[in-house]
Amino acid sequence: MTECTPTPLTFASLGCRRLHADFSGGALTTDAGMLLLRQADKRLGLLDALDHCIPDPRDPDSLIHPQRALLAQRIFAIAAGYEDLNDHQHLRHDPLWQVLADYQPDPQQPLASAPTLCRLENRISRAALVRMATVLVDQFIASHLTPPECLVLDFDATDDPVHGHQEGRFFHGYYDGYCFLPLYVFCGDQLLVAYLRPANIDASRHSRAILKLLVQRFRQVWPHVKIIVRGDSGFCRWRLMRWCDHNGIGYILGLARNRRLEAVLEPWMHEAAARWQRCQQPQRLFASLHYAAASWDRRRRVLAKAEYNAHGDNPRFVVTNLPGEPQSLYDDVYCARGEMENRIKEQQLMLFADRTSCHRFLANQFRLLLSAAAYVLVEAVRRLALAGTELARAQVSTIRLRLLKVAALVQVSVRRVYVRLASGFPLQSLFAKVLERLGGLMRAEAGSG
Repeated sequence: MTECTPTPLTFASLGCRRLHADFSGGALTTDAGMLLLRQADKRLGLLDALDHCIPDPRDPDSLIHPQRALLAQRIFAIAAGYEDLNDHQHLRHDPLWQVLADYQPDPQQPLASAPTLCRLENRISRAALVRMATVLVDQFIASHLTPPECLVLDFDATDDPVHGHQEGRFFHGYYDGYCFLPLYVFCGDQLLVAYLRPANIDASRHSRAILKLLVQRFRQVWPHVKIIVRGDSGFCRWRLMRWCDHNGIGYILGLARNRRLEAVLEPWMHEAAARWQRCQQPQRLFASLHYAAASWDRRRRVLAKAEYNAHGDNPRFVVTNLPGEPQSLYDDVYCARGEMENRIKEQQLMLFADRTSCHRFLANQFRLLLSAAAYVLVEAVRRLALAGTELARAQVSTIRLRLLKVAALVQVSVRRVYVRLASGFPLQSLFAKVLERLGGLMRAEAGSG
């Protein structure tokens, strides 16, 4: 095979020495920390579960790249910050990435190319996507060693801008652009649902059906668990609240302000304004009301916040069936839903859930679930191995930069693959602690004995 001489790269001189570089380093990698995610997957069994969800119509006798390896390439690459399929034209030759896909490192046996990965995306079926979605819920259930007492399910929708003529794209007036409108459900930091939807629908569309499925699944394994639904005013729909009332589900949902509600709250607003005039400090008063919109089936409890500050009045309303004091429910329960928006940002901005540039709608839903799987792996590392460390609350981008992007030399012999990480890596002790907590260090030591 013809070997081309690498083109040298010339930098500014270092004193009296010339400074050159090229890409002839050989079996080097910049992603050695991804071995931690591989270890997390070995513990969770996520890739195996997803692989079983997707039928593989290819001839087994002609297979070069197993389907599980294709999934490993895509999911690990998203976690590592490689959003495009074209990135795999180079990653497929990286010996460390071959290890991640459970290949034996071999320059003559590269991983799958971008066209092969693209074919996987475009042969996905709706039934396979449904099965993949259930894996996220099963992973959440398996993460609990004992039955939880209470689950708070956060529902939220966000925009996913599109820039082509993808199936299901529509113009959304609120976001002032063509987009999809995916629905996310989180419980704490753990992702339960990542559901791609067209943008010509109400924000709450299908949320009641998804809630029913989640409640049914959770009560199969945890019959006595308390479940609370939390969301903004986009999910304040009377059919959803009625179903919750009839099935013992708590809810606390934002309620859009209107003139009728503002008129009822007016005495508290006047009192808050008067107090602000006296002391020039922000004032908040809370009230518990009973209210029913014209479309509702009955009156419900509404928590009202009368706030006045230097910017003027700021009334807020929340509808709930939970017992408790209005201020405590608003501050401690409802406002905590803001943390979910940080998790969505991790999905959209750091794990490329908005990279929905395929033409087929189902292929874009598949991409969203691949991003969700990458999140599950990183979140598992954060939850299981980084608790109590400096990265315990770090976002995905920080974990990637500090822990996953590690330079290493990969050496292969007959009996072992040795990954020699950079000697100057500043988080060596943390890296070893994470591996130990994921169960890898002790097994390796036992095997070497």
